[in-house]
Amino acid sequence: MNLVETLNEKYMKSELPELNVGDTVRVTVRVKEGNRERNQAFEGTLIAKKHGGINETITVRRISYNVGCEKVFPVHSPSIVSIETVRRGKVRRAKLYYLRDRVGKSAKVKERI
Repeated sequence: MNLVETLNEKYMKSELPELNVGDTVRVTVRVKEGNRERNQAFEGTLIAKKHGGINETITVRRISYNVGCEKVFPVHSPSIVSIETVRRGKVRRAKLYYLRDRVGKSAKVKERI
């Protein structure tokens, strides 16, 4: 059991910002197109955190061109360049799946000061 933990710690990222559900985050991902690589940012509301340790994932939701788009990012993946917290959100639950049914101002999350 100790061997598995040491292997996991080896591949986990050490410097991560404090991520809470409701925050607006910007996730920068390394994208490979043909033989070139570039970084692409995805900014949206963090609606779920799952698992823990090396298997931790976050679900980020944003609205682009009036269509909701959700992406699940493995936090400790080598393809993720950086995760930044843009805005802190004030929420009272662990999963914000109810935002999928909301449109406009009712889909906003209040800012924590």
